[in-house]
Amino acid sequence: METQKKRCTAVILAAGSGKRMHTATAKQFMMLSGKPLVWYSLHAAEESEIIDDCILVTGEKDIPYVEREIVEKYDFRKVTEVIAGGSERYASVCNAMRYIAERRQPVPNEDGYVFIHDGARPFLTEEILRNTYEAVRQYGACAAAVPSKDTVKISDEHGFAVSTPDRRLVWNIQTPQVFETQLITAAYAKLEGELPRFAKEGIIVTDDAGVVELLTDHKVKLALGSYENIKITTPEDIGTAEGFLRKPL
Repeated sequence: METQKKRCTAVILAAGSGKRMHTATAKQFMMLSGKPLVWYSLHAAEESEIIDDCILVTGEKDIPYVEREIVEKYDFRKVTEVIAGGSERYASVCNAMRYIAERRQPVPNEDGYVFIHDGARPFLTEEILRNTYEAVRQYGACAAAVPSKDTVKISDEHGFAVSTPDRRLVWNIQTPQVFETQLITAAYAKLEGELPRFAKEGIIVTDDAGVVELLTDHKVKLALGSYENIKITTPEDIGTAEGFLRKPL
């Protein structure tokens, strides 16, 4: 049983593009109620009693802008480093895991937990952080998720329904996804060597839990997230997010 709190590092991913937003501005820098989208995740980490430090991953060319216009401007003191991401999400996480594994943080996180969160999910809360923290303490690996409200169909390659999973067992996966440091850094180190095989076999890695599921024998616990913990992906998502922000307390 854990007798004292272990170090918790947040990795905020903000290296995406604006393709599906139909804008030249990367979505993580789009304004939402007067602040850049990524500000909300960083603010949640900054104010959290759980998170000790934060690594912000962004596009290499955006690092000076992010350091000046986001980290310094809004005084995010828990952000200890802004590092370059990759062309795909998994590559960005790989870079962050290598940074942690090489003990390059001001205070190394060798035996704690890593919270990996999409910067395009602005509604990260202390409750979600608490739920995932308690789950990772008990199980070593977890992902924020919510039970599906909809019936889900599995289709064939032509778009015809072939099966219907029991809705009671279907969850929509979110972030943060949280892991013991050594588990997730080792899994991503192994992933780099497995990518050619994955490409050949058509295996697609879409999230961190999937990396752990594919490359280790460690099970991933699903921890309760929030239906408001949406990812901003398309233009209509901005309107939904602004509606959430206007909700009375």
